[in-house]
Amino acid sequence: MSMSDPQNPPSNPEILQGEPSPEELEAAQAANEADALDAAQAAQAEVAALKAKNAELTDQVLRAQADVQNARRRADEEVSKGRKFAIEGFAESLLPVLDSLEAGLSVQEATIEHLREGTEATLRQLKSALERNKVIEIAPPAGSKFDPHLHQAISVVPVAGQAPNTIVGVLQKGYTIADRILRPALVTVSSPS
Repeated sequence: MSMSDPQNPPSNPEILQGEPSPEELEAAQAANEADALDAAQAAQAEVAALKAKNAELTDQVLRAQADVQNARRRADEEVSKGRKFAIEGFAESLLPVLDSLEAGLSVQEATIEHLREGTEATLRQLKSALERNKVIEIAPPAGSKFDPHLHQAISVVPVAGQAPNTIVGVLQKGYTIADRILRPALVTVSSPS
């Protein structure tokens, strides 16, 4: 059967006509408008969802920034308090020493022996207070090796029978605080032969 057979016309009249009918055009236009309307509504819904998400993220960022600023402010306050009151424990441990000195000076009829005993007791209190606060004495014995990290050589003297760069005597004790040099010991050192 061929398409141009006059006895059997084709069953689809559109194929013969070639152009859609006005009803078909109207239906197609309505379908296109409905699709466009659906797409616009979907786009508006997506824009609204994105705006809500943006607002939520902006709020989270602002809260995080506020948290960081608060943490920084608290840390600064703690550092300030730490600096301000760091010496408090040390000063508190020295108060008994102060009390002992004042008590010793208030005695009117003290003998030299009493003054000496009081001074020695006060010195023990002071040394104890320093040790509790990690202030440790550097007093190297004669004959020990010179250490430039702990000692400062004030003079070099020739000493017979002593190895070079060994300590001959201590002129002034040194001190460390928490393993850090507060003051080096001032020493006399033997010279190389």
